[in-house]
Amino acid sequence: MSQTFFGQKINQFNAQNKRTGVWKKYYPNKRIRYQGQFKNGKEVGVFKYYDISDSRNPIIVKKYNQKNDSVSVTFYTISGKKQSEGIFVNRKREGKWVYFFDKQNIMSTEVYKNGKLNGKVINYYPNGKEAEITYYKFGVKEGLSQKFSSAGILIEAVHYKNGKENGIAKYFELNGNLKETGEYKNGKRIGNWEFYLEGEVVQKQNKRQTIKN
Repeated sequence: MSQTFFGQKINQFNAQNKRTGVWKKYYPNKRIRYQGQFKNGKEVGVFKYYDISDSRNPIIVKKYNQKNDSVSVTFYTISGKKQSEGIFVNRKREGKWVYFFDKQNIMSTEVYKNGKLNGKVINYYPNGKEAEITYYKFGVKEGLSQKFSSAGILIEAVHYKNGKENGIAKYFELNGNLKETGEYKNGKRIGNWEFYLEGEVVQKQNKRQTIKN
């Protein structure tokens, strides 16, 4: 049933019984749920969605691209602080997504393909320095993964394959000195692992891989 809002008709259907024009929907408590515009039953332009407890600021803003099926989406807290932004294609995350500590500081960046992490993922400290750099392929870790201290010092370098540790791994002290190094295979430590103190080898351990039937 169509309604009138400040003299403007809303929530209308066209002759083909498809949504058209401005639409506004409300929660049972009368707070606005969403508002946006349709054309021949399809969303166009900007849609804003609100939380049931507070309608001062939208918690989701969607911008529909009429040239393709992509939707630019931004998520906010109830107070209006931006949390994340990126693109959906066919309701799946696609391309670069950015997450925020606040308006000026990025918390992480991710790359998606068909809804799965696929590419470089970077997590940041609040001071802007990189906390972790990891690569993904079809949703699982693949390649070198690095972790850093808040001062920017490398503290871990581990290789992954099919989501499990595989290959040479190195762990460092907070001052940058090597602490231990060795090799992984399918997520398990194998072969000789070396442990260091102030840059000198102090212990060697042999890690035999246990194969379960």
